[in-house]
Amino acid sequence: MTRSLAWDGDAVVAVDQCALPHEYRMMRLDSVDAVIDAIVRLAIRGAPAIGVAGALAVAISAARHTRGGVCDEVAVRADARRIAEARPTAVNLAWAVRRVAERIPAGPEAVLAEALAILAEDERLNRAAAEHAADLVLDLCGRRPLRLLTHCNTGRLATVAWGTALGAIRVLAEGGHVAEVLFGETRPLLQGARLTAWELAEAGIPHRMCVDSAGPTALAAGLVDCVLVGADRVCANGDVANKVGTYPLALAAARAGVPFVVVAPESTVDLSVPSGASVVIEQRSAAEVTTLAGAPIAPAGTDAYNPAFDITPGDLVTAVVTENGVQVGLKEAS
Repeated sequence: MTRSLAWDGDAVVAVDQCALPHEYRMMRLDSVDAVIDAIVRLAIRGAPAIGVAGALAVAISAARHTRGGVCDEVAVRADARRIAEARPTAVNLAWAVRRVAERIPAGPEAVLAEALAILAEDERLNRAAAEHAADLVLDLCGRRPLRLLTHCNTGRLATVAWGTALGAIRVLAEGGHVAEVLFGETRPLLQGARLTAWELAEAGIPHRMCVDSAGPTALAAGLVDCVLVGADRVCANGDVANKVGTYPLALAAARAGVPFVVVAPESTVDLSVPSGASVVIEQRSAAEVTTLAGAPIAPAGTDAYNPAFDITPGDLVTAVVTENGVQVGLKEAS
């Protein structure tokens, strides 16, 4: 599978997710500021992808701040802090930056080697998580064509190559176990409509889109056999931070007796955070809600409550699945 994010000598090369679905184009980012800007404006998005991009951005900084074989560690660590703070909710970004920052005293080559190791691991780990999740779904729902519901985008665009929850759907589809995928448009920036629809069409998987508020209705109507979502952070108690709109789906799934499965790399599990109450939820610009494709859709001056993520309590989650298998919970679905 073509990588959505890679390293090209001295720069990050990534799909510009802001251009999809109208145009598939690659960005070449050769500075720390360029990578931060791409992460903030969601040209690179998805917890695993921004982690890899952040690690590579530290490598860019280490190379830029090395002269005559001497690395300015203070300058590189300052850049590392800026990178890690670009998006606060997804733990993968801070985790990856912290991991490569430990190599700064060894020089820029060591920093780059660690960043490239994270990049190389990403596809392998996410594919393993996806396979474990697919096995669990079949155990929970039976080996038959399934009607699946997902939210936001958790495919190859959100990772280096394979995907987490959407990766599990790919595995299920390859085995002939997908009747249809239902997915929310994912307001305010339409990652479902723009990105998930594009990936499902690319993979030839049957799919339909619904407005975000129709997902719970589909669950109540008996149109869904299993919900599969990703995560930006999994807390010690099993609470899950994910794209806003996930929590209502979990509530509806619990009421309908439908399994609600979270698929994410182990690096997303943050045991240092006891519960979702301690997670910093990123608040984004009101303009993302009051406009659509640059055109105003609300009266001038309208303010907005625009959290990028919400918290799903662990008791609503059937299981969190990582590359190591089922890691958190296993609530029986009726």
